[in-house]
Amino acid sequence: MPPTSTIRTVGILSRPRRADLTTIVAPLLDWIAKRGYRALYDTETAEALSDGNNAGLSRHDLAAQADLLVVLGGDGTLLAAAREAAPHGIPILPVNLGSLGFLTSFTLEELYPALEEALAGKAETSERIMLTALLKRRGQVVESKNVLNEAVINKGALARMIEVELFIDNEFVCRYRADGLIIATPTGSTAYSLSAGGPIVHPAVESLIVTPICPHTLTDRPLVIDDTCCVEMRLRGDAESVYLTLDGQKGILMQSEDRVSITRANQRLKLIQPHRKSYYEILRSKLKWGEA
Repeated sequence: MPPTSTIRTVGILSRPRRADLTTIVAPLLDWIAKRGYRALYDTETAEALSDGNNAGLSRHDLAAQADLLVVLGGDGTLLAAAREAAPHGIPILPVNLGSLGFLTSFTLEELYPALEEALAGKAETSERIMLTALLKRRGQVVESKNVLNEAVINKGALARMIEVELFIDNEFVCRYRADGLIIATPTGSTAYSLSAGGPIVHPAVESLIVTPICPHTLTDRPLVIDDTCCVEMRLRGDAESVYLTLDGQKGILMQSEDRVSITRANQRLKLIQPHRKSYYEILRSKLKWGEA
């Protein structure tokens, strides 16, 4: 029987089309069952299993029924899982099967010890803010999504430089002529924003990062603001082939005069962290600081 704990059901969510998932998931399911816990998995994981029992759940239903989510994949897999887990307040144990993996900070070798700690209620959890992005067109909300990393207005491959006006708490800040504009969380500060020259912000700093992408005016620098602010981006001028991109996974074609409103979401993501790895150790490892 499982120990006294709030966790009774473990959900497994994995990266689609991962060739070696069977050798990872099958022993994991057996390990969970032997300890008296219920195990569920998503349809993508079910497709990788070869035992003929491939009745997986949608990711939405999986998060609704699980008390803990084990995510097998890279940061992209975790971003998808975060949008499902956060509304239910369930923690995510992220295991890196990808390449860089800032967010998936556990290795495959660390999976079982970390899971043992999580089931015993001894896991260390970091709470990460998320953003609610509203795309408004002619006064109507046409898209609403929560994101963990960032919301971006960016041009298509062949589009010209775009014009975006930035407002913070209804106060005009700047008109950017650039390839795009990123509004990121501290978690997202090591993603697209970092590539565009934005600062690295510790996850405990409750802030938002505004980072222009290749601005025409070199004095248009990244800006760090309080996460209680309401940020609005207004698309001006020619809007041909301009997109609102959410966590790098959903792109929505925009129109001139569209507005994107960004606020801190009501939910936070609970992300299980390694006891023996500090945030700075992960940065050193992933960014290869100090290496010749």
